[in-house]
Amino acid sequence: MRILLIFLLASILLHSCTETESSGKQVSITVENNKKGAPITLGIPFAKGELKSADHVRLMTSSGKEIPCQTTEVSNWAPTDDSVKWIWVFFFSEDTQDYVLEYGDKVVPILPNERIISTNNMRPQGGIDVNTGPISFSIHKKGNGFLDEVFLDSNKDGKFEESELIASSPEKHRGSFLDLLDDAGIDSSKAVINEVFREKGSGPMHTIFRIEGTYLYSREDNNLSPFTIWLHAYAGKSYIKVLHTMTYTGIPDKHKPQDGEHANIATQNKKIISENTGDDEGWTQPNDKIAAIGLQLKYHLDDNATVSMPMYDGSWQNDEASTTIEETSLQGNTPVQLMQKGPSRRRAASLRNIYLNETIETDDDSNGIEFEATVKHGEDELAKSERAKGWMNITDGKRGIGVGIKNFMKEYPKGIKVDPSNNLLLGSIWPEENGPMSFERQHTELDGGMLANLAQGITKTTEFIYYFHDNDRDVAEKMDYVVESPVAHATPEWYVNSKVYGNMAPISSKHPEFENALQYRYQWWAYNQKHEPWYGMFNYGDGKTYYYNGKWVQWTNNEPTVDFMLWTNFMRTGDPKYFELAQAMSRHTMDVDNIHWPKKRTYFGQINDAIDFWNFEDEPESTPYLGIGRRHANEHWYSLLSAHVWIQGWIADYYLAADHRALEVAKMTGDTYINRIWGEHDLRGRRLYLSVLNLVELYDATKLQKYKDELDDRVRMTLEFQERQGGNLLLDRYGYSQTYVAQGLYKYQQITGDEKVRKALLKHARWVRDVPPLNHEMESYLATIYPLLLGYEISGEKVYLDEALARAEKLKIGELPKEPDAYESAAEYSEDLLEISNLPMSMGRFTNWQTNQGLRVFGWTHAYNIPYLLYWMDQERID
Repeated sequence: MRILLIFLLASILLHSCTETESSGKQVSITVENNKKGAPITLGIPFAKGELKSADHVRLMTSSGKEIPCQTTEVSNWAPTDDSVKWIWVFFFSEDTQDYVLEYGDKVVPILPNERIISTNNMRPQGGIDVNTGPISFSIHKKGNGFLDEVFLDSNKDGKFEESELIASSPEKHRGSFLDLLDDAGIDSSKAVINEVFREKGSGPMHTIFRIEGTYLYSREDNNLSPFTIWLHAYAGKSYIKVLHTMTYTGIPDKHKPQDGEHANIATQNKKIISENTGDDEGWTQPNDKIAAIGLQLKYHLDDNATVSMPMYDGSWQNDEASTTIEETSLQGNTPVQLMQKGPSRRRAASLRNIYLNETIETDDDSNGIEFEATVKHGEDELAKSERAKGWMNITDGKRGIGVGIKNFMKEYPKGIKVDPSNNLLLGSIWPEENGPMSFERQHTELDGGMLANLAQGITKTTEFIYYFHDNDRDVAEKMDYVVESPVAHATPEWYVNSKVYGNMAPISSKHPEFENALQYRYQWWAYNQKHEPWYGMFNYGDGKTYYYNGKWVQWTNNEPTVDFMLWTNFMRTGDPKYFELAQAMSRHTMDVDNIHWPKKRTYFGQINDAIDFWNFEDEPESTPYLGIGRRHANEHWYSLLSAHVWIQGWIADYYLAADHRALEVAKMTGDTYINRIWGEHDLRGRRLYLSVLNLVELYDATKLQKYKDELDDRVRMTLEFQERQGGNLLLDRYGYSQTYVAQGLYKYQQITGDEKVRKALLKHARWVRDVPPLNHEMESYLATIYPLLLGYEISGEKVYLDEALARAEKLKIGELPKEPDAYESAAEYSEDLLEISNLPMSMGRFTNWQTNQGLRVFGWTHAYNIPYLLYWMDQERID
């Protein structure tokens, strides 16, 4: 008995020691809108020194069951510390929405049972071959621009036979396409694959391929058009996620081109374009229009297949609407098409028109706000509603293919079509049946000081899911992995305690007068995005800037880093609504509000023949404007400015959502900074302050020395200019730019430990305390709250905190009498917002910072002040 007791005691002690050694610290994870089996990629930050290696992380359900995960180090705290700053965690969700991420030096994760096997050979006749287990697919460099063959292992023998071919590419290089239409008719494109790369985050469970290609045209007057496809493959799964980025390279209108550059963006002063060309009728006449864009596959199923798709019941505004599955059998050669249409492009008044009471011809806001989703079998209409969910499934009773498109209504027009005459399954980014997309100007008024059309170089990214299956009865679940994708997040406390974005407070009920000032504005933005509605292929994600006399005017185009405001609110609240709003804004602004073309390809040298480089050298050079942003204007492509691009939110999108395109476009902007196309103009004023904020984020994400060198030089100049300006980091003209210079230099000091920058921030806090800027009234005055808080953080002198609190009194607001959904109109909602406001009115102009305005001025007055103010109020226990 004694021996038995000793044995049991030893076993208990051994078990206890083993458990202690293997356990680590924990992070609570929640998957909102969870769907079992969904592929989840989650970005998690860590405080400096907290995690030494991404290899020592594992994932468990809340019940303690460990599940396989794939981790990637995204960035670290270098150059001052080698510990991990951000990681991506990939996993397949379980039944539960609650998980625990465990980390520590002695944590060893389990390995996955299933692995992706892939090859990537970019020789002239090469391509990629991928085996996920249940499917095998290939993309040939000399193929047709998308998936060339897909095999489904229906008999589960681990082999892929010719009889198991389920999809292939159509001929004539038409796997993907972007067709143009002008006076000569439609010019159908041909797709060519140039390169394929494996992206960061690829591993045994999840591999991401970046496919770069070009659309070619038969007529010489149509420019080549680059495209990119990100293809996500998953171990043990027969679905893939596809993100397709198109680029419009056409000539948008018929105005007479001038030789030179616009003064707003001039890189010289010898040839300046005149803005006095309003009598040129060509501005309002379309030229190269988008006829159709899409991805298509040839399906290999038996004849007489059936097609099904869900349609929402009731109003397009009802997020809780139920769905009805519409089903029809294919008959003969008659196609079946699902189409989602929305309001046509409307002419809107500008702020100047409304402010000066000018009468102009506009579209009545009450007309055309209609959405229509239809299912047609040939010319016969089988079903009609206001909104389609956005997926279609075709099956022959043994095998099938489902295809879904995210934001099917919000990014209208969209379509999915099955054509049995040639066995094509087409997912339309812009359906030909909708009629063409044109980019001509709607008027010849100056906008942002320019009379221009800068649509050439606009891009758009569209997200698809393809599911190859053995007559799965629950295709809807797989479609929702993308169409209504889950959102994973850590607790708000975890994000803010990591300090990756400084000293913020998570949401709480302790200071409602300040918290409401934030949340009410974000809710107002979301309300108007939905009710206006700010939807459409090139609009979704963005919103209007000013609400004046009951009308919204001027697209925001992200000033001042609006997407990062929304990302910040997502981290502070954990509310998935703000994830969706933030990502939509990031994707819109990186695609539509930026110049992407002409862009010379990057040379990688994957061809052995030396002539390959000389052929590359002969390609046209990139535009000097590559990577610069668009100014807020009546239309997204009317105006550019030399300081109008914000990448902070794109980098947050990259960290939090593993959005690879975000970093790609951010690098494009960073390279433009290095080129210094505007000479000394590029290094003065808000261009300098904004470049420091952008470059510090880009360097921190990439750790590339070229960005560090440029950043160091610009920081040096900023500090040098401070001495000329009496201690003020900013020229008086740009008082509202406090957040750019303060956030940029704060992060620079955080990651480098530069003591000179720390002292400069304190000196600046002293300046704005004693000489508050009023050059833009409340825009500049309230923007000083954050620099004052930095003064308190650095010095510990309470005078800075007291002054920040005094200025913040104007931000306090009361409580709305209704929830947002209870308001029947924006006008009624606006009245209540103004009723609870404490903000002063402007002394002589339109009050663009009021509570009922958009998110532009809100960034300077509220968004980049209140979260940091609440942190110090909590630290000092201020009621």
